[in-house]
Amino acid sequence: MMRAAWYERQGPARSVLQVGELPVPEPGPGEVRVRVVASGIHVGDTGKRQGHWGSTMAFPRVVPHGDGAGVVDAVGPGVDEARVGERVWVFLAQSYRPGGTAAEYTTVPVEHAVPLPDGIPFEQAAGLGIPGITGHRAVFAGGPVAGRNVLVTGAVGAVGRAAVASALRGGATVVAAVRSERQLEQARALGAQHAVLAGPGMAGRIAEAIGQERLDLAADVAFDAHVREIHEALRYGGEIATYASVDAEPRVPFWPLGFKNVTVRFLSNDDFPEEANQHAARDLTTALADGTLHYPVRARYALDRIAEAHEDVEHGSGSTRVILEP
Repeated sequence: MMRAAWYERQGPARSVLQVGELPVPEPGPGEVRVRVVASGIHVGDTGKRQGHWGSTMAFPRVVPHGDGAGVVDAVGPGVDEARVGERVWVFLAQSYRPGGTAAEYTTVPVEHAVPLPDGIPFEQAAGLGIPGITGHRAVFAGGPVAGRNVLVTGAVGAVGRAAVASALRGGATVVAAVRSERQLEQARALGAQHAVLAGPGMAGRIAEAIGQERLDLAADVAFDAHVREIHEALRYGGEIATYASVDAEPRVPFWPLGFKNVTVRFLSNDDFPEEANQHAARDLTTALADGTLHYPVRARYALDRIAEAHEDVEHGSGSTRVILEP
């Protein structure tokens, strides 16, 4: 048996999350079992638990959290036994699967257990899946970005940090948009060549930063709030890759976007092409290893405090990470 957290109905953290013992999962064909050292918590995890975005429970019991890091301790049929003992970070552990990383052990397809170099702390890799791969996809879904001007909104958030690192590593000039004066310096510390305040007037601030040039791409965290400002700053034929919106049915300036032949990509982490996942996994691991990408961790919680950890994610700052230690 193993210690684990789970819920059997959706709702508030303290009402539905339980902690106790469950059978240790056995890896199936093409899978590995990972002893979880650090479990990353993202708003996607808390949203699924609350039933946000129309999500429902596909399984009678869900062990939450899609992301984590630890050590492979068993392999299923068809997997090289040499992987036992390997440090890894995992993604999509609870995507179309009932057993996430809020437990002492989890099983994932072998391709979703990414080798983790010895120098990288588990807690840094534990949050790479949902935010990291989303940020990478927002940058590269339309192809290479070398020589392009890329706007990253929410640049010091979990997804934004990965988007900034990915764009810089891809050879782009990055304009980082943030919500406060304090975050401007944080954005510059990430390596962004330009940092501007988001909100009304953002298009003018972007134009002032990059001169006569225009944006080629925007990796955006708030489509409803930013689409008009981004449109003004985009070149003809530019792109918006967006992964979040406060308003689920935002007003869209159709004709202004149409006249500019703007491509808008709507992104959801659970269903990226596997080739894109693997591209992101390689790049993000390298970014952690060379220090291009780093996540400030604001809190660590034991498994028994998972409800408190979820509330921390729901109400805390998105620019720092919360880690569960099963």
